Amino acid sequence: MTQPAQQQDTPGTTGAMEPTPDHGEQSYRGTGRLTGKKAVITGADSGIGRAVAIAYAREGADVLISYLNEDDDARETARWVEEAGRQAVLFPGDLSEPAMCRAVIDRAVEEFGRVDILVSNAAFQMSHESIEEIPDEEWDYTLATNLSAFFHLTKAVLPHMGPGGSIIGSSSVNSDTPSPQLMPYAATKAGIANMTASMAQMLAERGIRANSVAPGPIWTPLIPATMPEEKVESFGQQVPLERPGQPAELAPVYVMLASDEASYVSGARIAVTGGKPIL
Repeated sequence: MTQPAQQQDTPGTTGAMEPTPDHGEQSYRGTGRLTGKKAVITGADSGIGRAVAIAYAREGADVLISYLNEDDDARETARWVEEAGRQAVLFPGDLSEPAMCRAVIDRAVEEFGRVDILVSNAAFQMSHESIEEIPDEEWDYTLATNLSAFFHLTKAVLPHMGPGGSIIGSSSVNSDTPSPQLMPYAATKAGIANMTASMAQMLAERGIRANSVAPGPIWTPLIPATMPEEKVESFGQQVPLERPGQPAELAPVYVMLASDEASYVSGARIAVTGGKPIL
């Protein structure tokens, strides 16, 4: 499977992608596994975040949709959440700022009274052929958005999360087999996997679980917005399934980790990589 060569400005939008990603709009069926739970999902306007928001809503959770500035995409996610009969709260802002991370959690607590599930999923990446090409500002922004935000969100949410709570970080296959062209991004994804493993041990006495998901090549706006056209065209062919994954194919893992069914799953990094093993 290939997709046409294409490119967008960052952060990218769903509507400009060809083909349009599948977020489970027509396929995901909920069974009440998250009934009554309150979730915060960052980067929930599109891609994996949108698929997780749709699945969580159909499983019975209210969702705060945190996103940068992609208002049209975010409103579309909110529409699907509300069609599932759940509350959708839109909250734009740049998570590279610690104060914004705290504001996201404050708004969720204001709307929901508590947070049961935190999914730290928002991410930034750019592709570079050499270290010298990477601007200092881009390095700092990538770490702040992908890694530091996870810390600030978690620190802010803990006073409002009780036993049974679930913290989920979006790591990557790059945490294990880093792409040289994505060095800053890969470093943050390894950090997320490590942070989550540490948190699982630190938070066990509070009854809060922490896990990460390691996606492989997934067809989201991040790809045409941050990769050269020729790499977009061949994106996903390098894994054993020889295709990119769809956001909808990630959602069941995020549901499982958030649900009470995963009560003994903590400290895990779950690969969704199209057949590429992680260690």
